Amino acid sequence: MSKNATVAEEVTITNVAEAAAPAGPMAELLEATAKRPQNDDVVEGPVVAIGRARVYVDLHPFGTGIIYGREYLSARETLKNVNIGDTITAKVVGTERAEGYIELSLREARQALIWGEAEAAMQKKTVFELPITDANKGGLIIAWNGIQGFLPASQLSAAHYPRVPDGDKDKIFVELKKMIGTTVEVMVITASPKEQKLIFSEKGAGPSERTSLVEKYQVGDTLDGVVTGATDFGVFVKLEEGLEGLVHISEMDWALVENPKARYKVGERVKVKVIEIKEGKISLSIKALIEDPWKMAGNKYRKDQKVDAVVIKYNKHGALASIEEGVAGLVHMSEFGSEQDLRAKLELGKVYPFTITFFEPKERRMTLKPVA
Repeated sequence: MSKNATVAEEVTITNVAEAAAPAGPMAELLEATAKRPQNDDVVEGPVVAIGRARVYVDLHPFGTGIIYGREYLSARETLKNVNIGDTITAKVVGTERAEGYIELSLREARQALIWGEAEAAMQKKTVFELPITDANKGGLIIAWNGIQGFLPASQLSAAHYPRVPDGDKDKIFVELKKMIGTTVEVMVITASPKEQKLIFSEKGAGPSERTSLVEKYQVGDTLDGVVTGATDFGVFVKLEEGLEGLVHISEMDWALVENPKARYKVGERVKVKVIEIKEGKISLSIKALIEDPWKMAGNKYRKDQKVDAVVIKYNKHGALASIEEGVAGLVHMSEFGSEQDLRAKLELGKVYPFTITFFEPKERRMTLKPVA
């Protein structure tokens, strides 16, 4: 740009800004009360001059914004159609330019607006029908408004969750890849512009036909179903064509369940109880149809009683030992010198004598102390 062109632009900027600015006490009041734009703020103003590879925007009363350099190049196709007087929205990316201009970005403004839309969609639980563009072992990649989003496998509906009997991750990946090119109905559950994280869920976003199927069921219903899939967190049970419910691992048995995949096989018939209906989804329980062993235990055991118990699991607090099927208590780490000492003295699968130090069957809580 020539020196004359630069001067001409500066004159144009000054003249337009002065013409648009209110004069007198009102102008002084506006300048005193308005907040100066900071980095990452999204601002709006009229174009007051267009130079070679740069555009100037009036940001009265704080001065003039400029789109130039890399920011101009990234938005040059859009800026080709911009004329003096047009109002544009941009994001502040620099406030300390030597010439006094406020540096702006159209590209980043677009991103900020999109993330704002994503956050609003998350709050409103808006349902989108979006294409699946790719897959990895954890889930599916989804395109939305130029942003790459992620649909975790755990957030797939029961109808789309990969039915892999042994839970092999490589086989699940093969099934997920089959969905590339299809569309799914999803909702935004995480929108974090700072982390550039956009996460979707298919659960609760399915078609209305599913809702009509669910409406015929009520909490408390006892039903017959067929296991259609097993995961680390439970098993899916088909109640009728087009409708499945989840039996979470915590609802499979009163006793500790380590591996749902080893407990039930695909095709196995099971009896279940409906324990929750929410947002078109049915939660089921198998253990709700089995008598709570803690009720019987309340009549058989008491505090300070000596019992034999089998060690069934280690956890961060110590070890769990079962005095009978479904009734287990904590042997606290404090009873031993260290975790290594506990594991050496209490081996998994072995029976040891204990004293019940706390017993509250209504709360299903019990603590045990090894007999010296």
